[in-house]
Amino acid sequence: MRAKYSIIFFVVVVTAISFYPGKRISAQQILPPLKEVFKKDFLIGTALNSMQIYEKDAGPVKLIPQQFNAVTAENVMKAAEIHPQWNVYQFEMADKLMDYAARYRMKVNGHTLVWHSQLPVFVQHMKDADSVMRFFVDHINTVVGRYKGRIYSWDVVNEALEEDGTLRRSIFLETLGEDYIVNAFRLAQKADPKAKLYYNDYNIEQPLKRAGVIALVKKIQAAGVRIDGIGIQGHWRYDAVPLQYIEESIRAFSSLGLETMITELDLSVLPGPWESNEADINKTARWNERMNPWPDALPDTVAQIQAKAYASLFILLLKYNQQVSRITFWGVNDGQSWLNDWPIKGRTNYPLLFDRIFLPKHAFYSVIETRRK
Repeated sequence: MRAKYSIIFFVVVVTAISFYPGKRISAQQILPPLKEVFKKDFLIGTALNSMQIYEKDAGPVKLIPQQFNAVTAENVMKAAEIHPQWNVYQFEMADKLMDYAARYRMKVNGHTLVWHSQLPVFVQHMKDADSVMRFFVDHINTVVGRYKGRIYSWDVVNEALEEDGTLRRSIFLETLGEDYIVNAFRLAQKADPKAKLYYNDYNIEQPLKRAGVIALVKKIQAAGVRIDGIGIQGHWRYDAVPLQYIEESIRAFSSLGLETMITELDLSVLPGPWESNEADINKTARWNERMNPWPDALPDTVAQIQAKAYASLFILLLKYNQQVSRITFWGVNDGQSWLNDWPIKGRTNYPLLFDRIFLPKHAFYSVIETRRK
């Protein structure tokens, strides 16, 4: 029944666009909803910025609730935003996000409780373990406690591993020791026993870093603390999606009793300044004309390759739809993507399913088509 439904929508949309090329925006109203096409497989999520949460950006007002059934805050739940001073919490934007999600019946993933980046200024240079611990405990208890029973899941700890699978030399590791991750999950579990608890990181499909995640999970589980899943961020290049490693990771995490999510999905079409795949926001590179090959528009040939890459990824994830519980795109459209300014500021990237005026790209249709196979 679903396949028939998807095919009908697909034909209608393609026909509308073919006959009315100058009015493609009207076709948005009859797009097949991603959340419906993959309803029996996994949640389809997106990251929202402040303008979108307030619904002040006219382009995605209808598109977001039409297409997605899960949301993650791009920034407003990070510690620097929500907890700027010792005894000061700013919940206005996070509350708006919760209200937005409730209005459109979307599940919210809280992002993120413990992360070495985007920390409040008052925390960044702390050397005293007691002070860091006080912040650590108060932050988790207060933020998780506020949304207890309303939030679906939390990225409890974010990006705590180096590329070789060892623990990152963060302020938390240096002041609180190796058990800080176990303690973070213990605190979050106590603050909201019903929320799903996840570890989130980039490149953890790669064998060395994956081994670090597995060791971390086993340590948490051995301590009698709950961890429900692993978020693979999915910041990949359109011509180098590591499908084999992703599949191996899904199997490995599943063997530990864990869900897998693809949590921050985007497929960059621009050349990278480094040989390795990076997603550390603290690393940047200088401007170079060659690193911004398509400032005005994405060539159709490149868009088609990107579409095939998205399709290959979704075909794999559908194979494991009992193990993969959510796919979240890191942004609604190309113009919103963080990859326009990272790692080189001012570039024009095209990593998502919708273009800068919220029209579907080849990649959108290629993803829809995977449900027919």
